[in-house]
Amino acid sequence: MVALTPIQEQPAIAAYLHRLIGDEGLLLIERFPDEGEFSDEDLAERTEINLNSVRHTLYTLYERRLAEYRRIKNNETGWLTYLWHLRLDNVPAALAEEMEAVLEKLRTRERFEEENDFYRCGQCGLLLTFNQAMDSDFCCPDCGAPMAHFDNDMLLLALRRRREAIAESLGHE
Repeated sequence: MVALTPIQEQPAIAAYLHRLIGDEGLLLIERFPDEGEFSDEDLAERTEINLNSVRHTLYTLYERRLAEYRRIKNNETGWLTYLWHLRLDNVPAALAEEMEAVLEKLRTRERFEEENDFYRCGQCGLLLTFNQAMDSDFCCPDCGAPMAHFDNDMLLLALRRRREAIAESLGHE
């Protein structure tokens, strides 16, 4: 079986994998044989996990380069068989790649928050940019209530702190 202990000891990696493949996926990793290549049917039988769950997990891992396959063709029937093995050594790189994407989204959102003034409806809570609020004469387009300036300093501070923490963990800045 694949050694899951190092993954369990690293909360960020365990959380990443859980979010990615869920409980059944983690169970598949835990029960995946250490050596060799295995078809999805063989893995389902060996691990006692539903075949569809095994396939979903393998394809999800493959998309992140955490599993690889080798395809063989039966010359008599023309059927293709995929033989799978795990590449959990790629987990840190996959996690870093996702964190880079999150970091870019945070930067974009932070810029948007810095570059705009916001107005909020006191009745329904609708939040609009200054231009949107001006277009509706500072009245809520949903309920007609007056719009008031919304101070987004706390949100900006939270975005900045989160961006800085992720950048630091990735070795940026």
